[in-house]
Amino acid sequence: MSERAARLGPGAAGATLSRVVRVARAVAFGPVTSFTHGVLTVSREEAGGLLAHPALGSTRLSWASPGESVRIVKVLDAVEPRTKGPGGGGIFPGFVGRARPQGRGETHALRGTAVVAAGYLPRAQEAIVEMSGPAAALSPLGGTHNLVVEFEPTDGAAWEDVDDALRRGVLRLAVRLADAAAAGDGPPDAVEAVSGGSPGRQGDLPRVGVVTNLQTQGRFKDVFVYGRSFGASLPTLVDAGDLDDGAVVSGQFGHPGLKNPTFLHQNHPVVEALRARHGRDLVFAGVVLSPEPVDQAGKELISAHAARVCAAAGFDAAVVTKEGGGNADGDMALKMDALEDLGITAVGLFAEMAGAEGTAPPVVVPPERATAMVSTGNYDERLTLPAVERALGGARIDLVGTAATAALDVPTAVVYCALSPLGWGRLTCREAA
Repeated sequence: MSERAARLGPGAAGATLSRVVRVARAVAFGPVTSFTHGVLTVSREEAGGLLAHPALGSTRLSWASPGESVRIVKVLDAVEPRTKGPGGGGIFPGFVGRARPQGRGETHALRGTAVVAAGYLPRAQEAIVEMSGPAAALSPLGGTHNLVVEFEPTDGAAWEDVDDALRRGVLRLAVRLADAAAAGDGPPDAVEAVSGGSPGRQGDLPRVGVVTNLQTQGRFKDVFVYGRSFGASLPTLVDAGDLDDGAVVSGQFGHPGLKNPTFLHQNHPVVEALRARHGRDLVFAGVVLSPEPVDQAGKELISAHAARVCAAAGFDAAVVTKEGGGNADGDMALKMDALEDLGITAVGLFAEMAGAEGTAPPVVVPPERATAMVSTGNYDERLTLPAVERALGGARIDLVGTAATAALDVPTAVVYCALSPLGWGRLTCREAA
């Protein structure tokens, strides 16, 4: 059993999900999709069949691995390969598996790799992943072997159909890779027993949960739960194991640095941190998913309801995460204040929008009563990125009007997940000189 599972301590006895982990250490293309001695080989022909759809005129596959002089541009979503058995089982419920709660039994995960969709869609903001150089460490995809799916729509196809076809194809492909790993040679690299969230108390330990806001601002800026848009939903308490099994699938392509791709929902960093402490100095109490409405009345209703759900679940404290820019700050602030009003300690993860020099007001809408706020970095801070040999996802970066392989001066905001409000980020403060 892995060190991570061992850290779960007393709570592991109540674990509801077992993650069977294999790690891809090298990748290649070949005639057959397989996993042998840590090497993932993908058949272009088979992968192309899984991606095929009338709305997609063509698809192209490329590998981008850590340390290569490669830049992925126009990144849309990323998925970690997972399966619950041949053909997926109940994985990605509502898209691949049936729309039913999961989070039980065995889930096979192929770590060290991701299936990445890259290309133009309406409302999508420019998103960059560097596989080498100073910004590679700022994105979780800078450290994975990425199977990049580029695409061209069929002439006349509706963009909504292109988006849906790409999403479903990428998920099917991710399942196929995980199936290959599960059927591969040798034992798994780790077996991790994880908790979905405890319904009861353990002595005097505080019950700490997560409130995760999902950006829901219409087509191309939406998130799906059990295969359906979450935009019209009320906040919902879910078993954290549902996240492991792909119940939350991203369909929003704005604010790249603040983006929560499917990959990060599957590996929710705040959930993982609470699981690691479950039964020791806290009880991991579960996850509340919440939409982010665009109107003030909706924000107020959703925030009050989210706080009531947390109270009903017995949360003593909640870590609140968001997705998106200044609009999402309003959702965060209202929820944090609503939680505090019910006696639940709230801690919020915010990215700052403080200007290139960091001297502007950092939060668009701060809470009025809650005070515990964690910065995930400055959205506006500039980065200098060296030229690269190869680019995937597009020939140009429209944001700056230059070739995708050129040297760049860009804000941190364009680096995919660099300011992760789910807690992944690697940015830290430093003392002034």
